[in-house]
Amino acid sequence: MTYTAHITVMPLKELLDPQGKAVMGGLGNLGLSQIKDVRIGKHITLQVEADSPEAAKAVATEAAQKVLANAVMEYFEVVIA
Repeated sequence: MTYTAHITVMPLKELLDPQGKAVMGGLGNLGLSQIKDVRIGKHITLQVEADSPEAAKAVATEAAQKVLANAVMEYFEVVIA
């Protein structure tokens, strides 16, 4: 069966997010002062052939650990749909 894996990769909260800070400045310049923080990440969708949702999640998690996320600077979440 084919499963869709949604992987969200975000910078660690302890690290500076230069893209987020730049966007935050732009939003402030547009008068959107209600927004207090911006973090920029990645959303990746994989089509995974597997026997079960658990097996698909294991494959997607391995892909994220090995290729899609940098464990030193980022964390990730995997959701199977």
